Formats: sequence, C-alpha cells, structure tokens
Amino acid sequence: MTAPKTRAAQLAVHGGEPVRRTPFPPRGHFGPEEKAAVDALLEQAMATGVAPGYNGPEEEAYCREFAAYLGGGFVDGVNSGTSALYVALKALALEPFSEVIVAAVTDPGGMMPIPLLNLIPMVADTAPGSFNTGPEQVEALITPLTRAIVVSHIGGEPADMPGILTVAERHGLPVIEDASQAHGARLNGRFVGTFGTIGIFSTMSGKHHASGAQGGLIYTRDEQLYQAVRRAADRGKPFFLPPGSTNVTAGLNLNLNEIAAAIGRVQLRKLPEIVARRQVVVGKLAEGLADLATVSLPPLLDGAEASYWFLRLRFHPERAHCDKETYCRALAAEGLPINPSYRAALPHTMDWFVHRRVFGRSGYPWASPDYQGDRERQFPCPNAEAAMDTHFNLQLHENWGAAEIADALAIFRKVDATLRRD
Repeated sequence: MTAPKTRAAQLAVHGGEPVRRTPFPPRGHFGPEEKAAVDALLEQAMATGVAPGYNGPEEEAYCREFAAYLGGGFVDGVNSGTSALYVALKALALEPFSEVIVAAVTDPGGMMPIPLLNLIPMVADTAPGSFNTGPEQVEALITPLTRAIVVSHIGGEPADMPGILTVAERHGLPVIEDASQAHGARLNGRFVGTFGTIGIFSTMSGKHHASGAQGGLIYTRDEQLYQAVRRAADRGKPFFLPPGSTNVTAGLNLNLNEIAAAIGRVQLRKLPEIVARRQVVVGKLAEGLADLATVSLPPLLDGAEASYWFLRLRFHPERAHCDKETYCRALAAEGLPINPSYRAALPHTMDWFVHRRVFGRSGYPWASPDYQGDRERQFPCPNAEAAMDTHFNLQLHENWGAAEIADALAIFRKVDATLRRD
C-alpha cells in the first residue's frame, strides 16, 4: 500500500523540495590541541634525532589516564580494537578448540580474533528488540567446552552486564566486554568496560575519543592479567618476569605508538564533554520524536546511560504506508544522515564465517579433530534478524547544534506525516 499521491509528491524522493540541501556537518573533533601534541613530539624528534617509538612516556601517561577515567585499574594500548580483543583472548590463555560465546551483532573485528586463536565462536542472539545480547541468550549456548564470553555494547547502549555476569559466575567463565562503541556509557552509575574480567575499546578515528586513524585500549583491574596482556601485546616479551627470562609465548607486535598516544591523551580530556553533548542532542531529538507514529526510540535498560555512537531507531511498519527501505530512502532524500541497514554488523552471516575461511580452505579451527563440539552447528538469531528488519541508525555527533537538531526533527515530521497510516 502506498501513501496518497498528493502527500507523497511532497517528499524529496519524489521530486519535492528537501528539508536540507547542505550535508550535515562532519564532527570536527580534531583541533589545535591534537596538532600541538603531535608537533611537540616531532619537534623533540628533530631536536634529538630519535623518532617517536612505542611503550614510551606518552603511552604510559595515556594508559594511566584512561585507567583513572574508568575509576582505577590497569590499561595497555594496542594498535586497534580488533587487536585489543585478540590480546585479551591471548592473555586469558584459553586452550585451543574450546568455545567462546560472542554477540551476534558486532564489528567483524569483534569476532574474527576468536577463530584466529583456534577457538570456536558460539554466536549468541540479541535480546528481543535490541542490538545487544542478553543473559538468556548467552546461557543458552554454554556447553562443557565454553571457556569465555565476549559481550558488545552496540551503538553506545549498555548491555545487561549484571545479568550476564550472574550467568558467567554461575559457570565460572571470564567475560570480555567490548566497549568499542560505548566510551563513557554507564550502567547503574558504572562505566561499561569495567564490569567484566577485561574491557576492550577501539580508539579509531570515528569513535567517541580517538588516538588517530587506529588504536585500541585494554582494561582490567587484575594486575596479573594486565601483565599477561602486556606480554601478549608485544611478542611475548618477558614483562614483569625475573631477569634472564626470554619471550614466554608466541605473539604479534600489536603495540600502540607515541604519536597515537599523544593524540589519545588530548581526546580523552574531551571525552566527558563529548558524551554529555551527545546525550543532550539525543534528549532533544527524543522529545521531538515522541509523538510520531512511524518511528520511535527503543528504551534503554533500567539504569543505563548511553553514549550514542549512533542513535538506533525503530521503524513501525504497521503504522506506515511503506516498508523500512522506502522509509529510509525518504529520510535520506530529505538530507538526513542515516544507515538504513546494520547487517554489516552480523559477521556470522558473512562468507568467511559461513564457509569457515580462517586458515586457507582447511575449515580450521572447526574442522580440527581436537574440537569435540558440533562442527556444523548453525546459529539462527531470530531476535537479531528482527532487529535488523525493524531498526535503522541515525549518524549523529556531539557537534550537532540547534539547526541540525531542528532540521533532523523537521525531516522526521515531514516523512512521518506523509507516510503514516491515518
């Protein structure tokens, strides 16, 4: 069924006048402070003849400051969020061909390190109406082979960590929190990334706070685990071991560097304001969207404070004259920056996972005779599929001002008024 022609013709997608002709502005989150930090390092390099390296004073300060931001503990810097997960798993010293539960909705880099370490990813569905997994979905996958759980906080929305930790503790399992999209988000007043055994963060250029083009941070309150993280991140070097020790495990060079750390320190000082301003933007959008029929903001968990890497919105097809794809095309034509589909965050549906392409065509780690589980197990995720079918993402940031908020609301109201069922 389609909207009445007289109304539909007003939409930009049908040749009408768009609400906004100029693109929404980029973030502009790098400024003179970041330039000054990098310049200082380069000037020092020119004066001394020694190029900026890694594991130096800038990285040490960055890690110390990020740990303090999270309320105390230990942090190591690495070169990406994917590396952060790889190192966290490596530091836990899980035996090959054991199983690791991982959320269905995540960046591919939030899942790929599992099989790269010859561990078996077990894909947990999301909680109903959410991009995040929940305790029930995690517990459904626990077997005698389960050795760890990886939980992602997608889009800056906290997952149910108290519930998931109750499950993990009942089965004696460590939990890695992937807070790459959720810097500064809180649950019951506590930062996400601090609930589990280890928290990991991506600091690539698009995240809430960035250390340049790429970067990552690994957090724990356990000093011995931190020491294992340091060794796993730098080719097994014998950090914190007796003199005369040599490299204690095979590992990769996944270090952060001094230039990235210098940028990250500046960005970290901006992070509280970045999160607060995103929350203000979303608060104003929520007020303006409250009475619309075709779209709504899904509720957060009780006690959750999201940091909104993007804003997840629910489309209500039963209240509209069109499907979600048509609705999103109408929004985009009016000038709104949206991602109509988040299926790129379902790595278990991708060729590499479906065809077990991790180590050539061997099918390893699933094909190993040492794996005692179901090599052909499938992971239907009906809740995640339903969420993908009914949700889309608004790409916003902390530097949206009154004009951007007003235009976004005008676009939603125009499309809602045109495509809603009367």
